[in-house]
Amino acid sequence: MNIDAYKRILAMAIENEIAAHDFYKSICEKTTNESLKQIFSELAEEEQKHKIFLEGFFSGQKSFHFAEVTDFKVTESIEKPRPSIDMKPADAIGLAMKAEEEAMRLYLGLADSSMDSDQKEMFLNLSNMERSHKVRLEELYTSMAYPEVW
Repeated sequence: MNIDAYKRILAMAIENEIAAHDFYKSICEKTTNESLKQIFSELAEEEQKHKIFLEGFFSGQKSFHFAEVTDFKVTESIEKPRPSIDMKPADAIGLAMKAEEEAMRLYLGLADSSMDSDQKEMFLNLSNMERSHKVRLEELYTSMAYPEVW
């Protein structure tokens, strides 16, 4: 893959991280629920770190290396909640899970349609990164939505 194609892919990934950051930050700013404020503040910080991480790849072509995480597919079993300032914490986490799932699927689709092996690997790694976000949110969701499990 040439450097320009690589940078276009990274630019798209960075834009996705910015959108996720802005989404999480807006929920944090609008909700009066302190638990949600804390969770979404942390998620916004994570997305900002991911953006900075991806921007670092513009300085040189490096390989992505992410651990494969087990996906229990909790997200697939829930409907995407509608955004609301008064939403319950579990619904807000559900909304965030769905956003991460959509990003994960986007990158998987791009990997599937990639003919260049380096490009395919980068999309798969980006998908794995989003999957790890989703899994983290699923753990939060499970503990909030089903406290009797713990």
